[in-house]
Amino acid sequence: MENKPQVKIFSCRATRYLADKIAKEYGAPLGQSDVSVFSDGEFRPSYEENLRGSDVFIVQSTFAPSDNLFELLLMIDAAKRASARSIIAVMPYFGCARQDRKDKPRVPITSKLVANLLTAAGVSRVITIDLHADQIQGFFETPVDHLYASSVFVPYLRSLNLDNFMVASPDTGGTRRASMYAKIFGTGFAICYKQRSKPNVVDSMELIGDVEGKNVVLVDDILDTGNTMIKAADLILEHGAKSVRAVVTHPVLSGNAIDRIEKSNISELIVSDTIPISRPSDKITVVSVAKLVAEVIRRIESFESISNLYTL
Repeated sequence: MENKPQVKIFSCRATRYLADKIAKEYGAPLGQSDVSVFSDGEFRPSYEENLRGSDVFIVQSTFAPSDNLFELLLMIDAAKRASARSIIAVMPYFGCARQDRKDKPRVPITSKLVANLLTAAGVSRVITIDLHADQIQGFFETPVDHLYASSVFVPYLRSLNLDNFMVASPDTGGTRRASMYAKIFGTGFAICYKQRSKPNVVDSMELIGDVEGKNVVLVDDILDTGNTMIKAADLILEHGAKSVRAVVTHPVLSGNAIDRIEKSNISELIVSDTIPISRPSDKITVVSVAKLVAEVIRRIESFESISNLYTL
């Protein structure tokens, strides 16, 4: 009888905090690995245990700096050379996902390049959460399990017991996401229409929908500088909303974004732990995706369907 392959969960350095929780939820110890760093900054990861014939899950969100992506690639290559049976990259946050197309001449499609690099390194499968663009799944020749963080956000939102609840999107690109949340809660939704002259700069914004007297929850996948979300919250409150909260899967929170959120009219920012926040804030609530990822790993190993985890 063929032996069932052993599941081994490892972490790169940037996402160790999350990998620890995933391994605990799965019920297995986090695998032993190490990283040697040379004096010039070059680094070399290594596995400190046997991988032969194992299903290896490597947890790493590829937020900045680019060393995080490169370390994941090196870990994949090392696992391949150590004769792992399969190598699954667990990328809760898929970096460079905003560069999914050519929106002007002479620019790269970076998310496609990242997919190529992962494939070339030897990845067998990718698990990720709330891709910025669904079509990125098609950039891979290997299976991609694209999960939705709504499975952890919806229970939290329900626990708030908000009356006159309403969902809103801070831009037209998030219309589908907002409409699906609205469907879950059986409510309407509003859309903020913005115009940009360059990245991270919002020139103007208009509101589509009636938010008067509502407790509004803005829903988005990425919060970078916070400018769009803050402007959207101000606009919604100007149109008579009672309160504005924000739900964001990936808290990039670059620069002094946390300070801006704390000074804003957003009453609460609810985020997942796909990216670590630089410091805690009374306005920020972190909801973990560790149980979700651990359940996906369990179902993959037992050949069970995970299609219901794809549904918002």
